[in-house]
Amino acid sequence: MTQTVINSVLLIDDDAISNFLNTRLLKEMHVAQNIKVTLNGEEALRYLQQEKAADNPFPELILLDINMPVMNGFEFLEAFREVADENNHSVIIILTTSTNTRDFEQLQRYEEVEVYLSKPLTDENLQYIIDKHFPQDSDS
Repeated sequence: MTQTVINSVLLIDDDAISNFLNTRLLKEMHVAQNIKVTLNGEEALRYLQQEKAADNPFPELILLDINMPVMNGFEFLEAFREVADENNHSVIIILTTSTNTRDFEQLQRYEEVEVYLSKPLTDENLQYIIDKHFPQDSDS
């Protein structure tokens, strides 16, 4: 079983079922202490701006859907570049049902995106993310 290795995770997805399942998996695997759910990129961006203004660190992991109303994943990534800095950066994982080739091609422009995964998030994919981006000290 995974030990808690991430302080906070931000879920950005307009699908309530996906948010419920992802939150449950993160909790069951004891991956994160804090999980924040937002329903679109604009809501997520407002949250990050508030965190930055309060001198709070950004979530270490962001799970981002592409196709959402109000502000989609690509628009969020553009806006994220404006608020992120050397003190506030996150591992961004695209988690989507999109199979559109254009989406894959467009994502290549964003070095902030670490990996592109298909929904639903699985325990294997979550473990891969943890192992690759949040390695634990073997002494702990």
